[in-house]
Amino acid sequence: MNGLAWLGGLSGFLVLVALGLTVHGARRWAAEMQVLQDKLQAGRIDDRRPQNSPPTRYDARELEGLPAPVQRYFRAVLKDGQPIITAVTIHIAGTFNMSPAGERWKPFTSRQRVVAHRPGFLWDAQIALLPGVNVRVVDSYIRGKGLLHAAIQGLFTMADIQGEGEIARGEFMRWCAEVAWYPTALLPSQGVRWEAIDDQSANATFTDGPLTLTLLLRFNDAGPIDSFRAEARGGMVDGKMVMAPWEGLWSNYQWRDGVHVPLAGEVAWMRPEGRKPYFIGTVTSLAFEFTP
Repeated sequence: MNGLAWLGGLSGFLVLVALGLTVHGARRWAAEMQVLQDKLQAGRIDDRRPQNSPPTRYDARELEGLPAPVQRYFRAVLKDGQPIITAVTIHIAGTFNMSPAGERWKPFTSRQRVVAHRPGFLWDAQIALLPGVNVRVVDSYIRGKGLLHAAIQGLFTMADIQGEGEIARGEFMRWCAEVAWYPTALLPSQGVRWEAIDDQSANATFTDGPLTLTLLLRFNDAGPIDSFRAEARGGMVDGKMVMAPWEGLWSNYQWRDGVHVPLAGEVAWMRPEGRKPYFIGTVTSLAFEFTP
């Protein structure tokens, strides 16, 4: 009995330790996210619009001269006179593949905050690794710098890459790829340059500071974006940054506050062994902020 009592006491102690670590990790992670949120907000320039700033409303006349599929896209997802989207908060749930080579899908929930000018986002996710054990992940692009940080229970680091260079380019590319959620950012008046490819696709070129990149966007017959693709984006494989083609698929377009946006998406790497999806998500809520 004494042995059983000792084991019971030890088990109870370990449970308390685990709960303590969970609470501590959650508080620490929340504090880190607040710091990043403040930096993201401080980097916004749409609240202090300078002279000669971009227009505050969508004018269909600016579509003149754009590639045909791009014109169809804007007519399908925006209404003339639509206020420009300055920020959006998106909650997403889905599954994430934790294995670069295999299939280790785990459920996740996330909150993502995006600002249009200066381009930036903060993705705060929680992936259920095991019962009671979560991996906290933050992906961000803030004031020209990228960040990828993952930690078990928000305490024990699994990955931590940040700064300029390839990580900044990769995170800026994510902001560009997800622009179907904030489509006014694709307008020429907002700085995007378009190049015709064919009747179903076009290249969109984005610039932020020293970074300039181009994505191939494909459109369906009804107008909305079906997919995006970049020929090279850096991703972590066995602790190393590996360049590979990267693409995503959009579906389930719905109207939200006068804007036609996708509520489901899938993202994949194009590896030598074939296409490797790693993210499948569904938008559970979406809230826009517009220019006054």
